[in-house]
Amino acid sequence: MATNNSVRRWQDQLILVLGLWLIVSPWAFAYPQGSAQMMNAIISGVIIAALAAFELYKTYFWAVVVNLLVGVWVAVSPWVLRVADRNTVMWNELIVGIAVVVLALWEWRTDPELHKHWPGAGAAT
Repeated sequence: MATNNSVRRWQDQLILVLGLWLIVSPWAFAYPQGSAQMMNAIISGVIIAALAAFELYKTYFWAVVVNLLVGVWVAVSPWVLRVADRNTVMWNELIVGIAVVVLALWEWRTDPELHKHWPGAGAAT
């Protein structure tokens, strides 16, 4: 059973790494100190990493949905925050955001434990 859990949870492991990367990327790519994009990357990274770490131990539908939504936000944030002209920032946020979305959708689609918690599935745990 533990092997099945580790195989099934590999998406959460990658999402955790992406969240941690998002937290440190403002320093790696020299985002302007205190800028909206820097704060966005740190806050979004903390949310993504915390939820992914939480998901490694117990699967909740809401946590996957929140990570999916934060991933979408991260991917579109360079345009919303008007920094899409800074190529490094734009590509970092876009790639990380899309990767989080793809991994969350993949988990959503393939994790049988998660399916038990879908709204309307009737399983009360």
